Amino acid sequence: MRRLVLFIPLAIFLVLAVFFMRGLSLNPMERASTMIGQPLPEFSLKRLDAPHQVVTRDDLLGQVFLLNVWGSWCPSCYDEHEYIVAAAKAGVPVIGLNYKDTPEKAHEYLRKMGNPYQMNLQEPEGMRALAFDLGVYGAPETFLVDREGTIRYHLTGVVTETLLNETLLPEVRRWQKH
Repeated sequence: MRRLVLFIPLAIFLVLAVFFMRGLSLNPMERASTMIGQPLPEFSLKRLDAPHQVVTRDDLLGQVFLLNVWGSWCPSCYDEHEYIVAAAKAGVPVIGLNYKDTPEKAHEYLRKMGNPYQMNLQEPEGMRALAFDLGVYGAPETFLVDREGTIRYHLTGVVTETLLNETLLPEVRRWQKH
C-alpha cells in the first residue's frame, strides 16, 4: 500500500502533462466565435472622419463587408494593414471600427498607413458599444457581414496574405453571390 502512495505524484504529473500538451496544440487564432450566424448588434456610433455623422447598423445593410477592429496603439494592426488595403483594392468594402483610441492618434495612423476604409466608426476608450457586443477582446479582429447584417466569419488576430487570399476573399465572393 505504501508503494502505491509513491506513484500518486507520478500520476498527477502525467495527468497535468496531458493537459499541458493538449493546450500547446491549440491555436489561439481559432477561437470559436459565438457571433457566427448572429446578427450584427445594434449600434449608434460617430464616424471618425465626420464626427457629426452617426452611423447605425441599418446604415450598413445591403452590402457584404468586412468589419475590421483596429487601433493606432495595436502593433498587430500595423502588420495586417497592407492586407486590409489589399482587400479594399480588390473591391471589398471595409468598415473600420477604431477601438479604444483617440481621434488624433487614429487620424495620424491613417495618414501614415493609408486609409482603406469605406468609413471608420469611432469607439473611444471606456465606451460600451459595438466591440463589447461583438465579444471583441483585443485588436485586430475582423468580421465578415452579409447583406442582411448576419456575421458569417470572425477572425481573431492578424489578416495575413494567405488568410486574405485563401479565406477572406473567397468567403466575401461567396456571400456576395447569395
